Amino acid sequence: MVGEVFDFTPAVKPSLYFIGVTTTKSSIMKVFPKWAEALGLGDVCIRGIDLPLHAPAEDYKRVTQFLKDDPLSLGALVTTHKLDLFEACEGIFDFIDPFARQLREVSCLSKKDGAFRAHAKDPISSGLALEQFVPENFWENHRGEVLILGAGGSSLAMSIYFGQEKWGCNIPKAITIANRSVPRLESAKEMLAGLNPGIDLRFVHSPVPSDNDSLIAALPPYSLIVNATGLGKDAPGSPTTDAVVYPANSLVWEINYRGELLFMEQALRQAAQKNLHIEDGWIYFIHGWTQVIAEVFHIEIKGALLDELSRIAREV
Repeated sequence: MVGEVFDFTPAVKPSLYFIGVTTTKSSIMKVFPKWAEALGLGDVCIRGIDLPLHAPAEDYKRVTQFLKDDPLSLGALVTTHKLDLFEACEGIFDFIDPFARQLREVSCLSKKDGAFRAHAKDPISSGLALEQFVPENFWENHRGEVLILGAGGSSLAMSIYFGQEKWGCNIPKAITIANRSVPRLESAKEMLAGLNPGIDLRFVHSPVPSDNDSLIAALPPYSLIVNATGLGKDAPGSPTTDAVVYPANSLVWEINYRGELLFMEQALRQAAQKNLHIEDGWIYFIHGWTQVIAEVFHIEIKGALLDELSRIAREV
């Protein structure tokens, strides 16, 4: 229960919150004070709120109402609980941005002009991260596919990013979302209906890791495989087995940057033989947090300032 890990004491200084599962283990707890100094935010702090996976709706409501009502609680980054928190707390928000409304998830809470605001930043932050390592015109040149393991908010956000009309012909031939539970798959299918007629959008029930192994083995070369399950960070294990076989010349993205990262280790064993590019979640972490900080503190973070924050974080 949330009361066991957070005492709901009103903030005594301007505060940003991190709503997650194991927030004390996150690098952001050490990084944020240094970022705040570099950004000139003054005497501010970060506080973590840990909730179990798929916590009771009343816990999400209690946390969200506290943040709305407490004057010095300025906002929050939400991870892992993005879909569940939105479902439980939609009626508490005064403003919901278009991405949050489409995805029915919230990754950022902020306040502006007296309004308590819900945002979905993942289509922006995941897109910025992908642009760091996916080669230019990769999809148009090679016609590979995307396989996203997990059907949570990050998976939906990535799909929306890939499906934007502005990319023209530079889109994956297909996007497959694979998940252990059927209800999340059905929800994802509903939210992504009509995404982009040029992309074959598939939803696959894969209750055990060997199912994901089969999906990966069937991919063409020059594909992208993403671990968006939380396994390796929020829970132990990997969505694949040690027997997984990757397609040649593909991109493998572990969107976690901490934890045991077994999925990433499994891919690394084949990196040289299959000419794989393997990316962890570090740049996603940077963009995810800086997008939220910019929204909560009403500042702009880009260019040299973003580079400086990344440098600071790496040092920590």
